[in-house]
Amino acid sequence: MKLRFSREGFTLIELLLVIGIIAILASIVIVAINPTKQMGDARNAQRRSDVNTILNAIYQYAIDNNGTMPGCLGEATPRGGPICVKGSACADVTDPAGCDLDSLTTSYIVDLPKDPSGATGNNTNYTVAITSGRVTVSAPNAEQSQTISVTR
Repeated sequence: MKLRFSREGFTLIELLLVIGIIAILASIVIVAINPTKQMGDARNAQRRSDVNTILNAIYQYAIDNNGTMPGCLGEATPRGGPICVKGSACADVTDPAGCDLDSLTTSYIVDLPKDPSGATGNNTNYTVAITSGRVTVSAPNAEQSQTISVTR
């Protein structure tokens, strides 16, 4: 009588070796993709778009109103600050007044954009200022040490 052993399947060592190689390759791919940086870049791209949208709406308003700027930008002081919505102050910032640009939402912009990092309440987490006749809209919460600001 002859004993025959048939070898089917993989040994434990072979399985552990394959799992180890897959784990090493997966960690290399995750580091290369860096999802945290990718998400930060996406939010910063949205901020750049929002800043340009707000600035374009301000200038369209000024063109249609014979050079008069909207909201607090048309006043003598403070000439800027955090951008607020719905006709009220930005309660969650150090400057309690804020700059109400809700008048832009009638014809120039559908709604004032809010910062993608999760702006809450009436504060959009964007700022606007007018100096020497030039309007600057900024996104102070930009990520990855970037400065997002447009002046025209």
